[in-house]
Amino acid sequence: MSRADEQSEQPGQSEQPAPTPDDDAAGQEQPEVEPDNRWREALISITTGDAMVAVLSVLLAVLVGSLMILLTDENVRDSIGYITARPSDFFNASYDAISGAYSALFRGSIYNTRATDLETGIRPLTETLKFAGPLIAAGLGVGLAFRAGLFNIGGRGQMLLAGAAAGWIAINVDAPIWVHLPLAIVVGVVVGALWAGLAGLLKARTGAHEVIVTIMLNYVAFYLVFYALSQQSLLQAPNSVNPKSLPMDSSAIMPKILGDTYNLHLGFLLALVAVFVVWWILERSSLGYRFRAVGINPSAARTGGIDVGRTYVTVMLISGALIGLAGTNQVLGTVPSGVTVDLDAGIGFDAITVALLGRSRPFGILAAGLLFGAFKAGGFSMQVSQGIPVDIVLVIQSLIVLFIAAPPLVRAIFRMPQKEAK
Repeated sequence: MSRADEQSEQPGQSEQPAPTPDDDAAGQEQPEVEPDNRWREALISITTGDAMVAVLSVLLAVLVGSLMILLTDENVRDSIGYITARPSDFFNASYDAISGAYSALFRGSIYNTRATDLETGIRPLTETLKFAGPLIAAGLGVGLAFRAGLFNIGGRGQMLLAGAAAGWIAINVDAPIWVHLPLAIVVGVVVGALWAGLAGLLKARTGAHEVIVTIMLNYVAFYLVFYALSQQSLLQAPNSVNPKSLPMDSSAIMPKILGDTYNLHLGFLLALVAVFVVWWILERSSLGYRFRAVGINPSAARTGGIDVGRTYVTVMLISGALIGLAGTNQVLGTVPSGVTVDLDAGIGFDAITVALLGRSRPFGILAAGLLFGAFKAGGFSMQVSQGIPVDIVLVIQSLIVLFIAAPPLVRAIFRMPQKEAK
């Protein structure tokens, strides 16, 4: 190699050369690569994220539910007997069964396409929102506890006691609506908070597992409410032998927000307010930071100066208050005909599914609550118009939980790319 060649290579070996026109051109090409990388990273993030897994879990559950609809349809079962002779009959019957079922679900939960006017057509949507209100509130309570590493499975007991307390205020207190209704709501929310806070206190002071404690508290709450409904001095209606209270006083019933034509009431708006409050707590407050820190690693949070025991009590108090709001929603809004031991209507356990589907995020829980509200509203329409057992809807809800609990299974079925290691 010549001396001139050695000198020409020397600057590249020691330090970067001065920019040249070629380098500038290369620098101008760089932004064309970076957007592609950003789009690729965004696409991978979406397709491998928890939200996509939740959506695909719902899709899988609906597909399995469709198979069950086929098995329960009489025309489909009859056509199977001669499927080799006339396969078209089987496929036509299958299409009619599935399309009829889900169109009935749509008509019962979103819009009645057979209605002659808009007012009647949107009634199913208002029913969906009505059912979604307590599901959203209770789901927020369960999801908030999840974020702090706690499993609040005591939703039923918290709803029962909150609803019974709110009902007692609604029946026995005589006051104008602007005092009576807020008082009944506040009392119900406080009772729900205290009942859940008891589990948090036992967790903080004794280390008792919150799952066991809240399950036992469910039974205690049930029998307390049953006892109250069996005593006329407490909640039982006069001259009645059934465990049921009197109807709620008109001044303590949540007003209907769209008029008497629809059943949608104030409870749904309160649930929406709760969504934004929980979002602010988790994402914008120091309290939410402590909740998340304890949920990720209690030992590290304690080392960082966070009082883990106090955090457990606080998060259970707020969780119980949200679930108590769902209980008051039921008693003062959805079913104001009286307090019963069935006032929770299974919402205490459905809230766990809503929180799981929403990934314990407030707006995810809002979407999941609306979906399950649609299931509740449309399930009755499926049963009435198509003769499909309403239990099919419950099976779909259970399958959603099953698939959400097994993300690797969902990713394997749809061949989703795995998350890149960071």
